[in-house]
Amino acid sequence: MPKQTLISIVDDDESLRLAMRGLMKSVGFSAEVFACAEDFLASPLLPVTACLIADVQIPGMSGVELHHQLVSAGNRIPVILITAYPDDAARRRALEAGAIAYLLKPFNDDDLLSRINVALGQTPI
Repeated sequence: MPKQTLISIVDDDESLRLAMRGLMKSVGFSAEVFACAEDFLASPLLPVTACLIADVQIPGMSGVELHHQLVSAGNRIPVILITAYPDDAARRRALEAGAIAYLLKPFNDDDLLSRINVALGQTPI
């Protein structure tokens, strides 16, 4: 993957943010992390983000609300939602709203990377 492919990660768990940033960098992506949705939305990196990974349950604006706001604003960033709280109805609504994936923590690195590749058009769905 080209170094300029930016993956942005929004999660309130610092250790998970840092681990995912390390994983992204280890496979050749550029990665930036944010503790909340509002920080990501205010970032100058929003327009150059190729894929967004967002926790569903974070303080302030949730990952689902962040996804809805991006869609409402016409922003086409592919979004992968992650959560530690399984909820089939929420998963179904998020996928129907256009999220690329809804992964349960702890997830397998290969599963996450596979979904990122789908989001970036690297592999067929």
